[in-house]
Amino acid sequence: MSRGAIEQRAAFDFVRYGAVWEDADVLCAALAPVARGGRILSIASAGDNALALLTLDPAEVVAADLSAAQLACVELRLAALRALDDAALLGFLGVLPVRDRTITYGRLRGALPADARDFWDAHPGDIAAGVTRSGKFERYLHAFRRYVLPLVHSESTIRALALLDKGQDQERFYERRWNNRRWRLLFRVFFSRFVMGRAGRDPEFFAEVQGAVGERILARTRWAITRLPVRTNPYFRAILERGFVADALPRWLRPEHLPAVRDRLDRVRPLLGPVERAGGRFDAFNLSDVFEYMPVAECARVYGELLERANPGARLAYWNMLAPRRRPAAFADRVRECHDEAEALHARDRAWFYDAFRLEEVLP
Repeated sequence: MSRGAIEQRAAFDFVRYGAVWEDADVLCAALAPVARGGRILSIASAGDNALALLTLDPAEVVAADLSAAQLACVELRLAALRALDDAALLGFLGVLPVRDRTITYGRLRGALPADARDFWDAHPGDIAAGVTRSGKFERYLHAFRRYVLPLVHSESTIRALALLDKGQDQERFYERRWNNRRWRLLFRVFFSRFVMGRAGRDPEFFAEVQGAVGERILARTRWAITRLPVRTNPYFRAILERGFVADALPRWLRPEHLPAVRDRLDRVRPLLGPVERAGGRFDAFNLSDVFEYMPVAECARVYGELLERANPGARLAYWNMLAPRRRPAAFADRVRECHDEAEALHARDRAWFYDAFRLEEVLP
């Protein structure tokens, strides 16, 4: 805590994430038992998972974030979902090719709150590129695909990776065609604490991380390639193809879920500020990897504040990427850790770079 809160140590005045790199299907499976008709408190980020939670039919989703730029992403998604049909929506976001997204933005800007409108008016390049590709993290991953992967493999081999699916010998492909010395070396460098902290995330996001970063992410990537279908993985395909693609979409954009998401847009309430400052009581919590950035004592303080806003039986879901965080021991008599369920969900998590998925339940 002596280092100050994360909002005092890292910058939040730009779009860090143009998309959410967490598997919403895992999140929704974890929170479904308590979400219907309830209130959900969610980290906003770019808005993808807050919108995906609408498929659970909650009464309200409060989408909180420290960053006004990230909330501008949420507001733009809400306006686009209200005004555009499915094909136009995918084109505007950057999934499908279109000629001029700035024309579409001109149709949407009047529906935006003034602060979101001012933000996007000042970032026409991000609109033109497609907002799901516009974050600092997306540009970082695009640099990996554009500059690093071609040094490792031919385009035909990269395309072969993108087509890996269930029933194929993915481990054999990885060991015989993919896992060469250059791959391991360049991956460790590009996804090192130093490079990722400056080019992709923020150095302060690694303040609580111990040990080598690149080596751990490399091990998780090997696991994903050898155990999960790549072809239908929206997050892997987005890296390999420089953005989301129509045949591997995140939950909120899939055709089977879009009608429910559109019908329930009025239930989303963006909120600027720390997640623990949200008012009222909640039945479910999507906490992203918010505890990753906090010292242990700060984590316990924030966790305790969230518990004060939790109804009996409420569920808390969150990820650990590199810093191990779980229910603080001080709350063992108030919160049950759902170990087996969380591990089963993590085993199918297509956002593979997280070390763990946590699911905890408030006791009556």
